[in-house]
Amino acid sequence: MAETLFDVARPSRPHNLPLALKMRPVSLDEFTGQEHILGKGRLLKRAIESDKVTSLILFGPPGTGKSALAHIIANKTKSHFVKINAVTSGVEEIRKIIDEAKQRQDLNNKTTILFIDEVHRFNKLQQDALLPAVEDNTITLIGATTHNPFFFINAPLISRSTVAEFYPLKDENLRKILNRALKDKEKGLGKYNVKIEERAISHLIKVSDGDARRLLNALEIGVLTTKKDKGGIINFNLAIAEESIQKKAVVYDKDETGHYDTISAFIKSMRGCDPDSALYWLAKMLEAGEDPRFIARRIIICAAEDVGNADPQALVIANACFHACELIGMPEGRIPLAQATIYVACCPKSNASYEAIEKASKDIKEQRTRQVPSHLQVGSYKGAEKLGRGVGYKYAHSFPGHFVRQNYGVSDRHYYIPSSQGYEKIIKNRLDELRKRKQEKVAEQNKKTS
Repeated sequence: MAETLFDVARPSRPHNLPLALKMRPVSLDEFTGQEHILGKGRLLKRAIESDKVTSLILFGPPGTGKSALAHIIANKTKSHFVKINAVTSGVEEIRKIIDEAKQRQDLNNKTTILFIDEVHRFNKLQQDALLPAVEDNTITLIGATTHNPFFFINAPLISRSTVAEFYPLKDENLRKILNRALKDKEKGLGKYNVKIEERAISHLIKVSDGDARRLLNALEIGVLTTKKDKGGIINFNLAIAEESIQKKAVVYDKDETGHYDTISAFIKSMRGCDPDSALYWLAKMLEAGEDPRFIARRIIICAAEDVGNADPQALVIANACFHACELIGMPEGRIPLAQATIYVACCPKSNASYEAIEKASKDIKEQRTRQVPSHLQVGSYKGAEKLGRGVGYKYAHSFPGHFVRQNYGVSDRHYYIPSSQGYEKIIKNRLDELRKRKQEKVAEQNKKTS
């Protein structure tokens, strides 16, 4: 069932609405977060303020302001605004909306903005039905989705729309929203005498994970279900916050050094080939509300620094884990995190790659910078040969074994010393053989010159 501008602007049964809906911003001045697209002077903000909005696809995690922004546009625009949900709407309703939009355009020269919530749920047929009307500006489409539109929205619709990505709200954004809800006596909880602990605020913010709706839902249920004390005050403490948001607060330390201690224990457990300990520290961090992407980044670093070429697949799995966490989010994201943790912990270990770049970096900082030999320089431009650029370079694939001895600029230094662990043993044997052949060639040349 389509919802018109008047339905959007006039909420029904306001007293029965959840706090998250009652506190929904009605103007850009009230909107919090997403400064990268709605900050001062940004194109989207200017377009909304001047009522010149073109078709938009708003995508990002839940509770970050996508629907709120659509309602702000509804309040601001002089266009006719229609809202539908992709879950309950079909092709027949879309065609009816388009027909009405054409009549409105012909009779009153008035444009129509169509807001589709959860637009990713539209199938190809439904999306194709929208395309002609979007193309000829019969309607201006605003679609909201939690899914990457480049995977779920038809390419023709994407090409005719501006894609605006919403990010999880920052802690300061959530704190501002919470404080506003506690102070607002008309739409918020200002009529209640709430005394909230800082620990409770921090826990709600951390567990909400950038989701304002989740934050406000937990705040509301905590306030409404807590009895007042003799002085008429609702004391909202950490225990109430834990119960309201259904997540225990795993306290690191008062000074939060435990955050660093736990990630340190996690990395050292993987380095030490102890998957069970690593999984325990992983579980503790996740329960404490740690950003899964932060954990995934540490797994990537460990895979490169501590496993390296002893098992090159470790870095591939760690990198895949990071992207999986971004794609599916929590709580399912803990599964690829666990898989990558176990794999990296069980791998043979070598820090030879780490040691190699450390030694090379030290030489760059402490020694005279070497020049690129002329035969390795770019020789493809006109006049390069006259300057000696690229002259004498030997193309490795033109020689037996795809190897040729020549000076690559640092013939007197060995930064990479492979270990005998795992796959690196194979690398070591090959590199030892190549270095031996190179030394034999040098010895042979020295013998000839002498």
